[in-house]
Amino acid sequence: MALSQAANYIEKALGHGDNANTEQNMTNPERDRQKYADPSGEKMKALVWMGKNEVQVVECPKPRIIEDRDVILKVTGSTICGSDLHLLHGSVVEMQKGDILGHEFCGKIDSMGPGVKNHQIGERVVASFQIACGECMYCQKKQSSQCERTNSNTIENAMYGGRTAGMFGYSHFTGGFAGGQAEYVRVPYGDVNLLHLPDDVPDEKGLYLSDVLSTSWNCVVDTGVKEGDVVAVWGAGPIGQMAAEMSFIRGAKRVILIDGGAAAWRLDFCKSKNSKIETLDFTNLPRGTSVTARLKEMEHGGPDVALECVAGEYAKGWAHYFEILLGAETDTSEILNEMITSVKNFGRCGVTGVYVGFTNHFNIGSLMERGIRLIGNGQAPVHLYWEELLKMIQDGTIDPYVMLTHRIPVEEMDILYKKFDQRADNIQKVFVSTKFSDPPATGAPQLTSYK
Repeated sequence: MALSQAANYIEKALGHGDNANTEQNMTNPERDRQKYADPSGEKMKALVWMGKNEVQVVECPKPRIIEDRDVILKVTGSTICGSDLHLLHGSVVEMQKGDILGHEFCGKIDSMGPGVKNHQIGERVVASFQIACGECMYCQKKQSSQCERTNSNTIENAMYGGRTAGMFGYSHFTGGFAGGQAEYVRVPYGDVNLLHLPDDVPDEKGLYLSDVLSTSWNCVVDTGVKEGDVVAVWGAGPIGQMAAEMSFIRGAKRVILIDGGAAAWRLDFCKSKNSKIETLDFTNLPRGTSVTARLKEMEHGGPDVALECVAGEYAKGWAHYFEILLGAETDTSEILNEMITSVKNFGRCGVTGVYVGFTNHFNIGSLMERGIRLIGNGQAPVHLYWEELLKMIQDGTIDPYVMLTHRIPVEEMDILYKKFDQRADNIQKVFVSTKFSDPPATGAPQLTSYK
């Protein structure tokens, strides 16, 4: 469906135009956008989920302030994340047709409620991908990803034995908040969930404090990478690439990056950015040779640390493929088992890739008998790290440009989703611009159009 057609669909669903649907026929996201629309009547472009494997750019109402601590942000930069593909594929429960996607974004403050005292109109800020209240037991420890007050979803509470924080653009399983792959976004608790971007940090670098940098750093730090470690990283996407870079920052002596298939090109890309990275293409292994066997050939006893930066929805073998297809499990245990059997005895395995529910055929015997530490890195507590990481960007310790390959307009995000899902056009990390964005910063990619 073309942009104009999709926009017309939303207009009718919102009760505008000819042959408009009644409110009873609207989805909840559409009703909410009408109910909480800005009184100015201004419209914005946004990327919405329209069903499994279908997203569209539509025109819909600009949001307004609802609570005293809300901030309305003009989005100047957003991006696509590997975890967005889990939403695209319908792997994350509680998606609703019409949900605005996007959990990584930065922008300029357009308006704010009277409870926001630490920001000002026009200020450049980056948003945390999770929504924290700033006051509960976890927020007081800056464990923002586990906020007790911003996600009332009962299904998550029952499945996990506790809730995580609300998240932008990441289904009603995590609170149902509209995301930032749009021209405007409402940021609840804006006094807590926005970080000031100084003039020496352009949007093309500051944007990634919202998720990928914090998530990669948490993966490395939480799993305990230390001086002299040998680290294996599963997945050469942006998270895996930055986890590799950050492992060296933490003192690792060797980092082995693992990927293959349609994403094998990413191994060469990452090595071109850092020649110290070693690579392992699992699709080019000799017949009968496993990833575990190859890693133990490369390092006596295997690596000290294994970092999972892929996710649980990508089955490599037929058994898991059909079990996921039939709903017998939500996530495959194949990579987890490779990690467990690959590391040295008493090794550490960190899980950062998204796992939603339950898995089969898990090698718990090796975990127990060999003293392996399996660490769920969870959704990274952004607030715990982002000030430290901002300083590391400023002093050059971290350079987000090493993963940045493309800049595209928000109007073409539906095309971007398809290309990113196909691992096409050598897309690693993207900066998505809007009508509010500044011109590309020095060293950042120029605008690319797919139309």
